[in-house]
Amino acid sequence: MVHYDSNEFKQKLSQVYNEVSKELFGFGTSLLKTSVHPEGIVLYARHRRSPRSTALEGEIPALKYEVDFYMSMIYKKKLKSRLEEELGLQIEVLLRDYDPATQWAVTNIILQDEVQ
Repeated sequence: MVHYDSNEFKQKLSQVYNEVSKELFGFGTSLLKTSVHPEGIVLYARHRRSPRSTALEGEIPALKYEVDFYMSMIYKKKLKSRLEEELGLQIEVLLRDYDPATQWAVTNIILQDEVQ
């Protein structure tokens, strides 16, 4: 049985999160906090601003927001897959909200089995 509140689990969770970030954006987060509750797992992440994102924001803001939306969708899909494969989690749902203005993302993970 996995102890979801162990430091080892939280470190691996953070490692997978950052690996997905590096794959998609070229670098990890500048701040990442994990929180495990009986109701699920929450990750608070501050992402680094991509130079491409800054350029798009200055020239074509609407396109930048559209790209942010789709990249967030891809991020969710990859993160869910990797967490299930590498940590053996059975994820019911992975919800992620990203705020482009502040670069903060909050990810909520609800597991099929109750978190212990």
